[in-house]
Amino acid sequence: MSGSANRARREWRTVDGIVLLDKPVGLSSNQALQRVRRLYSARKAGHTGSLDPLASGVLPLCFGQATKVAGLMLDADKRYLATVALGTRTATGDREGEVVERREVPSLATATVEQVLARFLGESEQVPPMYSALKRDGEALYALARRGIEVERPPRRIRIDALTLVELTDQALTFDVTCSKGTYVRTLGEDIAAALGTTGHLAALRRTDVGGALTRLIATPLAALEALAGDEAALARLLMPADTVLATWPSVTLTAELARAFLHGQTVVVAGPPGRETRVYGEAGAFLGLGALDADGTNLRPVRLMTAQEP
Repeated sequence: MSGSANRARREWRTVDGIVLLDKPVGLSSNQALQRVRRLYSARKAGHTGSLDPLASGVLPLCFGQATKVAGLMLDADKRYLATVALGTRTATGDREGEVVERREVPSLATATVEQVLARFLGESEQVPPMYSALKRDGEALYALARRGIEVERPPRRIRIDALTLVELTDQALTFDVTCSKGTYVRTLGEDIAAALGTTGHLAALRRTDVGGALTRLIATPLAALEALAGDEAALARLLMPADTVLATWPSVTLTAELARAFLHGQTVVVAGPPGRETRVYGEAGAFLGLGALDADGTNLRPVRLMTAQEP
């Protein structure tokens, strides 16, 4: 039976929830999403921020109603475990590129490396690499780079909240970093190597958290998910509620009367953290959506509503 015939017979269905995927090395985020989407036959799906094919780790996949929070995760802080190979710089900034520079690696003490890492904390300007998905005149920079074309890239404001040395050897260092959206860890690795008096490239990258909410949850490897193909009950058990990825957000609970008004798009009077976006729940615990509180913390305006009603 042809693949096209199989696709024609597939019955896409409504699936709501989040699958916390442990993306393997070698797949793009979209390739991983489509493979999991087919397992669930989910009509609507999206992921929460691309991981390069060479990177592994946490990739929340959103289905149905949960796609309404996917964009929030795109803007959220990320946490990574990164290994930088010292002494060689590549054209792409990672292990897939051609070596374009070699430099001797000085003898490095742990205390010295930790002092250097501390310099990168806080806000700074970072120039995006040519090998990135950013576009110039509608064309991805990496496509230009592959043709030997380099264009000027304006620096972007980034923020490093935590940067900790995990392991140091003669030829590599591994660090744990929590950073803002838009931070290129490849570039950070190159900059750290330069500050240590050598050069380097990203040898391995693993994302361990998105938005500060997932560190205590266990992501499911793709192979383990695909082993459950056809077992709808087992796959359903791996679906998490849409608000799982928002656990660090403040929350408010509405009475039944206020919940009805909120779900009809009306601003309601509550008590909550001033000037904050917040999770909103009904009396019975149903996740109603997201709201924004005014500067006084008394008026809650709907921002994004879930279609499920409070029981």
